[in-house]
Amino acid sequence: MTTALTDSELGVRRDTDRVEANRRAIRIWLGVVLFTLFCLVLVGGATRLTDSGLSITEWKPIHGVIPPLTVQEWEEELELYRQIPEYQQINKGMSLEEFKVIFWWEWGHRFLARIIGLVFAIPLAYFWVTGRIEKQLKLPLLGILALGGLQGFIGWWMVSSGLTQRVDVSQYRLATHLLMACFIFASCLWIMRGLARHSDEPAPAASSQRFAGILVFLIFFQIYLGALVAGLDAGFAFNTWPLMDGALIPGDLFAQSPAWLNLFENPKTVQFVHRIGAYVLLAAVLYHMIHSLRAGAKTTHARRSVVLFVLVCVQAMIGIITLVMQVPIFWGVVHQGAALVVLGFAIAHWRGFYGEIPPQPDSIRA
Repeated sequence: MTTALTDSELGVRRDTDRVEANRRAIRIWLGVVLFTLFCLVLVGGATRLTDSGLSITEWKPIHGVIPPLTVQEWEEELELYRQIPEYQQINKGMSLEEFKVIFWWEWGHRFLARIIGLVFAIPLAYFWVTGRIEKQLKLPLLGILALGGLQGFIGWWMVSSGLTQRVDVSQYRLATHLLMACFIFASCLWIMRGLARHSDEPAPAASSQRFAGILVFLIFFQIYLGALVAGLDAGFAFNTWPLMDGALIPGDLFAQSPAWLNLFENPKTVQFVHRIGAYVLLAAVLYHMIHSLRAGAKTTHARRSVVLFVLVCVQAMIGIITLVMQVPIFWGVVHQGAALVVLGFAIAHWRGFYGEIPPQPDSIRA
């Protein structure tokens, strides 16, 4: 025999259902944003590997949406490219058809970045105006939107470093650009994960939550090191594993002066540090898995630690394949994409220890 609900209870149920429906819509929206960001990072990796990043020498946030449509416009773009050192020192004599290949990679990367801005901003405005966003989510979502705008500026700041004196972009600016993309990706995932149902199981150990955060930091740092490797084209040299230049610890790691400069500008040192970073990350994830399984093998948190370990192992194997094959475009892009998958799962794993963001029905319009 069922008991009729009071008006107050019905009101609470309606509020709960409304909040859950709004949260589901926001999760779907953020999922689309994450997928688009993932695609953007892949295209960005391919743009770097094909040396296409300097093919568009002007920053036109609005007008740049339209690519060259006539032979004359294509010739104008090529003439602009002929003015920079990369063409004069590396690609001198490049034909128009060859130029179109690198142009389309860079144009596609910029176009996809603009699309992400719309994919994020338009639904955000709709959810905001219609009162579907809880008060506690407004500032974080606005912050991500601001970071997206900043990322566009960082992208041009990166490209501009290769237009006057260098034949490529600065590895420092490239690393900043990639890290910002990863931070935006992680922020979207953190919020999306916080709006989903969470397991009420306790953490396997008191240190599990803190160590999961340390793993996220290590993954970010490893991505930063990988960006330095890409920026210096360090992956195209010393293509053996586990030995590097015939030794476990190669010589001339600190050939440049001052010594610290080697960590950022010596291709051999940067690649070696990236390898060591991979070993440290693998050991840390292995420790986290073993500790979690011993402390609470049947918990969701422990099972996720196993998945994270497997993902890091797969990424390590992809990295080795990419290296020994001398960084073919396919494997280079897969390696970068897999890094984002590892980061994303690590973020979700860490967020899982905090529980669902407490709903605020009063901050949602009826």
